[in-house]
Order: sequence, then C-alpha cells, then structure tokens
Amino acid sequence: MSKSENRRIIGLTGGIATGKTIVSDYLATTHQLPILDADIYAREAVAVGSPILTTLEQRYGNDILLADGGLNRPQLGTIIFSHPTEKQWVEQQIHPFVRQRFTQVSREYPPTQTLVYAIPLLFEANLTHLVSEIWVVTCRPEQQQQRLRTRNHLSQSEAAARINNQLPLSQKVAQADYVLDNSTDLAALHQQIDHILVSK
Repeated sequence: MSKSENRRIIGLTGGIATGKTIVSDYLATTHQLPILDADIYAREAVAVGSPILTTLEQRYGNDILLADGGLNRPQLGTIIFSHPTEKQWVEQQIHPFVRQRFTQVSREYPPTQTLVYAIPLLFEANLTHLVSEIWVVTCRPEQQQQRLRTRNHLSQSEAAARINNQLPLSQKVAQADYVLDNSTDLAALHQQIDHILVSK
C-alpha cells in the first residue's frame, strides 16, 4: 500500500488521550467507514501463546505475565516508559506484525472503499507510507494531561512521562494533511470530521 495508489486511506493519529477513539468511533458509526486499529493488532501480536509474547517473557521474565498467561501491560509499560532503549526493542518486535495485519485486512475490502487506519504511533513507527492522507487529533496540553490522568489513573509525573515519550504534538500537526481540534465539544469535532470527508 502506498500513497500512489488510488484508494483513500485515512491515517488517523494524534497525541495520547487527545481523542482519536472518539473520532474513529464517529467515522465508523456515522460514516460507516471500516476502522483498522493498530492497537487491536498490537494486542493480537502479544496474545497468549504468541511467539512475540514468548520473546518478551524471555527478555523480561515471568513478571510481565498475568496469572492466566496474558501480558501484564502495566508492568511492561513501567519498563519501557522508564527505558527508551527497551521501548524501541519492544516496538521492533511488534511493529512488523502490525504492518502485516494492515496489509492483510485492507485486502478484504474493494479498492473503492475508503479505509481508516487508526495508528497512534503513525509517525514514530514510520508508517506514513501506508496511508494517503494524515489526520491529527489535537487538544490543549492541559486537557491532554488531565484526560490521560483520568483515563489511566496516573499521577502528573506519570502522565507527563507518557506524553513526552511520544513525538511532540506540534510536530505531528506540522506533518498533517488535516488537523482536528478536540478542545471544545463533540458537536464541533463532528462538524470538522464531516467537513473534511466531503471536502476531498
């Protein structure tokens, strides 16, 4: 898949807790667009019994596993958000699987079908070549931190660490084809989405 192909593929991204899921839910329910979600594929990559999960266990030990054999995400998160080199290593295990799933699933739809690739790490994982246009969801920095703290039950320093672990939102905005401002209300956000969809 590349930008040279005719299919419209929306690369939906943004900062952590800026509202990407709200946008993808609206695109799916109101506009009936298929959502291909990188987070879902990343979870498939580390499913119980998967080779990638076994590789993670070999590196970090049983501490990263739950009693049922699944991945202890908070424990792994503590490791990778504290050690950038470990974060990079984990992503090198997971990202190829995710890329493969996008290719596989997109083939299930006719070439005329517009698709939405929901990819939080679109820039960080160097996946921009998979999409034909980039949508970045933004909000004010203080909103982003508060939403993340509330959603993930984090302290201010923990939330800041996760935000700072990503490419700055300003850099994502600079590379966007379209920017969605999620700093006011849902009606305003939905209006922006509707306008972008019909403007092209």
